[in-house]
This record gives sequence, structure tokens and C-alpha cells, in this order.
Amino acid sequence: MKRVVFGVLAAGLALLLRPAALMAHHEILAKFDNNKKVTLRGFVTEINWKNPHAHLFMDVRDGNAVSNWAIELESPVDLEKAGWKADSLKPGDAITVLGIAARDGSRQAWADSVVMTNGGKKVFDVRPPQTAPVARPSTAVPRTPDGHPRLGSEPGQPSGYWANPSSTYLVENGVKVLADEYGLLRNIADAPKIAPLQKWALDLYTLRQRNFLKDDPMFLFCKPPGGPRQFQTRYGAQFLEDVERKRIFVLIGGGNRNFRIVYMDGRGQTGRLNGDADNPLYYGRSIGKWEGDTLVVDTKGFNEAFWFTNGGLPHTDQLHLVERFTRSDATTLKYEVTIDDPGAYNRTWSSGWTMQWVEGPEMPPYFCQDNRP
Repeated sequence: MKRVVFGVLAAGLALLLRPAALMAHHEILAKFDNNKKVTLRGFVTEINWKNPHAHLFMDVRDGNAVSNWAIELESPVDLEKAGWKADSLKPGDAITVLGIAARDGSRQAWADSVVMTNGGKKVFDVRPPQTAPVARPSTAVPRTPDGHPRLGSEPGQPSGYWANPSSTYLVENGVKVLADEYGLLRNIADAPKIAPLQKWALDLYTLRQRNFLKDDPMFLFCKPPGGPRQFQTRYGAQFLEDVERKRIFVLIGGGNRNFRIVYMDGRGQTGRLNGDADNPLYYGRSIGKWEGDTLVVDTKGFNEAFWFTNGGLPHTDQLHLVERFTRSDATTLKYEVTIDDPGAYNRTWSSGWTMQWVEGPEMPPYFCQDNRP
């Protein structure tokens, strides 16, 4: 691990090249209408290779008029994983784009396909992100000298992080509903099944769903993915155990490389005066302990300025989480969470999923604010 902590929210980064590129890595249907198919033929004028989404700009002729369109693509992280670079297309290249148009009628489109006019080569093509666990042979769990499972890599071994969650949205254990990667329900009528929501919370959750999650503060304003959401993001999470100071850093791959600290020094679940006691946090204050081979983390002290899960389930500042991390083998981490929020839910409820070990690389460099005005 070369970095211990990745700092606070990135600020003062490069200015946006076009007004079209305002949305962060978002629910695609929040900005684009799946029923408004478009085919655009023209010439590349510019490539904007920045997170959270790359954009290409192209001149499109319509009769005697020429208009410039912004074409939104996947994140450069995903594009580069698929072998593409910023110069895979160059200004002047003739292309055809198949996609869906912006809901607001502006000259923007999400690209389902980008093809070179000369030769028909498909470019900037990315396979859908993997969200199901990968079948791997079970191997022994690496352990620390005191016998606890390591949540990171062993000293002298390749680094890695946890990603590919088996579920990317929070739903009560035993409930079966269909939703996409961002937590948008296939059937809005399933909203009351998700969790024991109070009436106001169900109404707000349903509104967020009907609006295609377009008001998500993580995507609009780069707010941190606090709560279970940090383990639902595409770019994973990493644990760094600071044994000497009795704490664990949890580094977040999908939110400007934010981090949270889990204190393992036996302190009580009370905040410090003039500190986190009266200053609610995005990640709350986390107190951890080992129960056998499971790390149990008790977290309180959240603010209400973020969505604590994909899909927009509400929470209040009374949110209390108990998270359980169990490394069942070398490549699988089981995540279980119990949610207690008497301000938003009728009772305590639980959910959980697994994540897979991605060995070798550091987490992808992803900064939501790369492409902010």
C-alpha cells in the first residue's frame, strides 16, 4: 500500500470544457430517455477524458445546419480497462453514434455504440460492470500474528481491494425485487417491499425512484457514499489496518478516494465534545471489535446530506448501523449490516452481500470532481 490516506474531497480541479458534461457517474436514465433513440453521424471535434464520465463532442450536419453534440461515455477508468485511450479517436474522425437522447431536449446523448465510419470499427466499447460474485477455489484466510483474519493483503504479497458486490442496492433480507446497478427498481410497485419504511420515507423513496434518481447528491454534488453505499460502488473499497494505533482505515474507491476510520481501541460509542459529538459526519463515527473471525463495527453520528445506499432509501440523523465483515476465504468478504433508524423505519432490519478480492492493482484513480464546474 503506497498511500495511507487519500485525502479529503478533491477541489479546485480542471474546469469543465462544455456545459454538457455536468452529471457525475449516474443512473443513466436520470439524464437520458431510453425511449428517445438517436443515430448521429458526423465528425469528432474534441475528446474530454475525465471522470466521472468521459465525453466526446461531434459536429452533426442536419441539412445545411451543423450542430455540436456532447456524447457521454463510461468513466475513463472503465474505458481504459477495456483497452481504450483518450487518443483512440481524434478530432476529424468520422463516426456514427447509436444511443439515447437527453430528457431535456438538449444536444446530448448517451452512447450505446460508437463506430468509425471508415472500416466500421467499434470504439469506446465497454462490457457491463461485473456485479455477481466470481467462482474461485476456496483458499485459506490470511491472518495477522494475533490470529485475526486480514482484511487486506499479506505483507510482501500483491496488494488488492474488495469489489464486485453481489448486490448493488440495499434490500431487506429475504425480499426479492429487481433493480439495476444504481438501485433503480424494475417495478415501482415493489417500493414498499424494500424495507420497513415509515410513510414519509416511503413517499420520498418512491419520488426518488420516479425521478430516476436524478437528485442523488453523490452524483450532483460529489457527496461521499456513506453507510452501506461505500460497499456498493463500482470501484471497490480497501482496508488498511494500523495495528500500532489500533484503528482501521477504510479507503473508498468510488468517491474522490474518501476514507473512514474504524477505532479498535475499546473507546465507547460517544463522540468528543466540540468534535464528532455535535458534528454529524458522512461516514459517522465507527467503533470496531473482533468477535471471533468477524469484525463488528458500530457506527452512529451520521448527517442527512447524503444517500446512504444506491436507489435513494432515506435516513435521518438517528441512523445507527452495525456492520459485520467476515472473510470466509482468501477471495470472499461477507458484508452484513443491521439498520436501526427510528426516524425513517418502523423497525430494525438487516441486509447483506459478498464482495470479491481483486488482487494486484491499487484501486482505480477515480475523482468525481474531475469534471465539475
